[in-house]
Amino acid sequence: MAVTLDFIIQAFQMVLVLALAPLLTGLVRKLKTRLQRRQGPSIIQPYRDLIRLARKEVVLAETASWLFRATPYLVFATTWVAAALVPTFATGLIFSWSADLIAIIAFLATARFFLALAGMDVGTSFGGIGSSREVMIASLAEPAMIMIVFTLALVAGSTQLSIVAEVFATSGVGLRVSLGLALLALIMVAIAENGRIPIDNPATHLELTMVHEAMVLEYSGRHLALIELAASLKLLLYISLIGCLFLPWRLAPAGAGIEAMAIALGIYLVKLAVGGTLLALFETVIAKMRVFRVPDFLGAGLMLGLLATLLLFVTRSL
Repeated sequence: MAVTLDFIIQAFQMVLVLALAPLLTGLVRKLKTRLQRRQGPSIIQPYRDLIRLARKEVVLAETASWLFRATPYLVFATTWVAAALVPTFATGLIFSWSADLIAIIAFLATARFFLALAGMDVGTSFGGIGSSREVMIASLAEPAMIMIVFTLALVAGSTQLSIVAEVFATSGVGLRVSLGLALLALIMVAIAENGRIPIDNPATHLELTMVHEAMVLEYSGRHLALIELAASLKLLLYISLIGCLFLPWRLAPAGAGIEAMAIALGIYLVKLAVGGTLLALFETVIAKMRVFRVPDFLGAGLMLGLLATLLLFVTRSL
């Protein structure tokens, strides 16, 4: 009976992240338009867009290979699994042993790798530009994430998300400069990985600046719907990751009752709303930077992650 309940909770979390991802995207878009004193689309507009795209016929280029057709499914599957592994409202779920920070980075890197290949598969100039820029961003974002993982692992003694969240929530970790630097680095990496302002603007299709949109320009129909849903899941994943690692308040432990689960779920929804609000506010008050300034931005994130790791080593040796 307990095993069945664990499976039900894990399945609920997988469905939960899939259902909330478009809502989070719609919330960010709505708040941005309201902050700009515009009416904007409805908060549920992303659901309508996904349904509309799923009903449309897929148009494929004559030069598209099997890789181009298979990539949307692979990107969606890997991103969904990564997002579902992050503890949202409960820790110690039945698949928590696989919810490892390094495994999640590997899932996201796999999705990025195949999406970059698909961008170059058709042979268009836009796809090649977008793929080259995506790989350039990844070459700095992934080392920064590794440094963040090292910092958290040194503090918690593990890279499993459930263990890290429990250690940060129950033990006297306290306020540390290294964790503050790691949080700043993670926020910078999240902005870059999701193609948000100031790195990229998901609302425009300017050929001189776009990154993600350039890679998926040749997709249509259900293929484009899967990629758009994967992008929403990736945004939810990073906000959930920040909430799990640095704000692990009232996460329901393993074996908790329904009441504790419900309270933890409500707090998780509040975390998502606050994260979406802060993102919308940040993107409203800041301008997009030039593509050639992106390495400076991510280089700063990499240095923050490296400093966080070095600070832990130095303080432990004193």
